[in-house]
Amino acid sequence: MSKISSLAPCWDTSSFGHPADISPLERSALGDHLSQCGAMRGPLQVVQTGADGLHGLLAGRVVTSMLLILLLVGGFWLML
Repeated sequence: MSKISSLAPCWDTSSFGHPADISPLERSALGDHLSQCGAMRGPLQVVQTGADGLHGLLAGRVVTSMLLILLLVGGFWLML
C-alpha cells in the first residue's frame, strides 16, 4: 500500500488559466456595493468603531486600566 506523494501544491483556481484580475464590471459593482454600505452606516457606526478601538486599547492594559479607574473614582469620592 504505497501512496504516491507529491510535494508540489495542487489546487485549482477559478481563472481557468487566465490572469486572475478583476474586470472593470466587477470593480464597478464592488464600488457601488461599498458606497451603498457606506451610505447605510450612520453615526452609530462611528460610535461602535470608537468603542471597539477603546476596548482594544484597554483590553491589553487591564491592570493599568483598573488602577486608573480606581484612581478616578477615589479622587471623585474625595472631592465630595
